[in-house]
Amino acid sequence: MKQRLITGIIAGAIFLGFCVIGGMSFHLLVLAMSLIGYYEFVKMIKVRPFSGIAALGFICVFMIMFPWKILNIAYTPNGEMIWLLLFLLMMMTVLTKNRISIKQVSLLLLGILYIGVGFYYIAESRHAPDGNGLFWTFLLLSSIWASDAGAYFVGKQWGRHKLWPAISPNKTVEGAFGGVVIAIVTAVIFALSSGDLLGLGRACLIGLACAVVGQLGDLIQSAYKRVYNIKDSGKLLPGHGGILDRCDSWIIVFPFVHIVMLLPY
Repeated sequence: MKQRLITGIIAGAIFLGFCVIGGMSFHLLVLAMSLIGYYEFVKMIKVRPFSGIAALGFICVFMIMFPWKILNIAYTPNGEMIWLLLFLLMMMTVLTKNRISIKQVSLLLLGILYIGVGFYYIAESRHAPDGNGLFWTFLLLSSIWASDAGAYFVGKQWGRHKLWPAISPNKTVEGAFGGVVIAIVTAVIFALSSGDLLGLGRACLIGLACAVVGQLGDLIQSAYKRVYNIKDSGKLLPGHGGILDRCDSWIIVFPFVHIVMLLPY
């Protein structure tokens, strides 16, 4: 726990510092995180990280995360780009005469979308067109972290009923409920301090989404790590594991709140 706290404080301070700076600096940090996360994913699914097929995946994640808007380039990753990516990956099965299997390219495509799109929306939140990107990013991060802390401490103190023992044996129903309550309270505090920027009703929905979808993001990663029989996705962050271990909730929550239009811009 001591190592986890030290790493969390240092890594959190660095990330939040870049978040405050914003702009290109923050975007490049998130881009780097996405590439490291994809590297962890590729290693986990037993694909050589520096093989040709993995390199194509890295290029695709980079293209999704490239700071198009900051550089005033009129392009946004879209469905056409995803289809082209699908075509290129499927083509590799033909060119290699199935040495690269359909299973491999399917998993790589999954990783590109899961990680690339997830980190893309983290960057996009900070670049919000209403000029309040720092507020929205801090709101989402704080609600996610509040949910994590609430679930941990409430579960540790009062947890009796297992939430999903086949996937994550330590999580409890009581902890999950505590995480939801703490996340909603956190979002409401942001609303009360925001003037007219965020209403209480929308704040409650955002807090609820951060808690429920965030905990699902955690369970999603626990599920696929169990399939591959690994404890952590990487070793970059002592006490926490890898980038994906630390950001498993983020890369689900940030796209979700954008896609269902919970953020009012």
